Amino acid sequence: EEEFKWLLQEEVHAVLKQLQDILKEASHRFALPTSGSGGAVKQENFVLSTSGTDQVKGVLTLQGDALCQADVNLKMPRNNQLLHFAFREDKQWKLQQIQDARNHVNQAIYLLMNRDVNYQFTTGSEVLKLMDAVMLQLSRARNRLTTPATLTLPEIASSGLTKMFTPALPPDILVNFYINLNKLCLTVYQLHVLQPSTTKNFRPAGGSILHNPGAMFEFGSQRYEVSQVHKVECVISWLNDALVFFTVSLQLCQQLKDKISVFCSYWNYRPY
Repeated sequence: EEEFKWLLQEEVHAVLKQLQDILKEASHRFALPTSGSGGAVKQENFVLSTSGTDQVKGVLTLQGDALCQADVNLKMPRNNQLLHFAFREDKQWKLQQIQDARNHVNQAIYLLMNRDVNYQFTTGSEVLKLMDAVMLQLSRARNRLTTPATLTLPEIASSGLTKMFTPALPPDILVNFYINLNKLCLTVYQLHVLQPSTTKNFRPAGGSILHNPGAMFEFGSQRYEVSQVHKVECVISWLNDALVFFTVSLQLCQQLKDKISVFCSYWNYRPY
């Protein structure tokens, strides 16, 4: 009983402090100024590449959770023509995955700070409930980075991203940016128009993170088929740091839950 009381009064707060420190480090990795600090977010440049192909190359400028510049070169295979696209100067593309992950981290920090050092935990179930709430936020933060959204090709075609480039993207090119783990990915789809006289059975593709050649869709009054897909990516080191912090924090939460559960099961099942 004394040991359990010490655990609730001392060790729980030590773990909560450790979690706060780790998650504040994770939050700092997202490189956004806290409200009221007024500091400008630094810009970082990343080179897009992939092994085995040089058909798509590019340089991206990331500022916090926004792509503020993108320069992309695309080599068209049918005639070796080189196309160049860049963001318009008045445009930025928000990476919702980074924004959401940061919000979940900050929500986890808020839950932990609500139990300051003077707070007295009286039951194990109270600690378990807090750990479950923190772990839920951390799992959501991690999932936002590890699980990109599935999109249909018409959703990609109608997204605001297609209108951000100068010169304008030709109608047979689609692009999509997303985060996958610690990487920022760019997918370029080359299309060809399906003629009304085609003998192919038209089967529109559903939602997917990455569509394969042969995927069909209808947009406007035209039917298209994906002829080629190019995916290039760059590693963002601070996203890797954040994912490591999430994993360590989830392990700490689980270890504390396991300790509490051992005591709770002892109280529930000890012989009288």
